[in-house]
Amino acid sequence: MAKKPGTGRGPEYVLFNVTYEDGSQRSNRRVTTDEAAGGDAVVKAALEQQDRDIAEKSGKPPLAIKGIVRVG
Repeated sequence: MAKKPGTGRGPEYVLFNVTYEDGSQRSNRRVTTDEAAGGDAVVKAALEQQDRDIAEKSGKPPLAIKGIVRVG
C-alpha cells in the first residue's frame, strides 16, 4: 500500500512554559529539539526571537522573559 502524502516526519518540538517579568505566563511554547539540546540559553534566545516576531506583528513591545520550565 502506498504512503499517504504529507506523512513525512517534520521537525520535532519540546514544549516550555514561559514566565515573564510582569508575572504573566504562556504555556506550551514550542522549540525544536535541536534548539532544546543547546541548553537554556539557546531555548531562551529562540523564545525571545518568537516574542519579537509576535510583537512586530501585533505592534506591542515584547515582554522580558523571567524564567522557562520544560513541560513533561
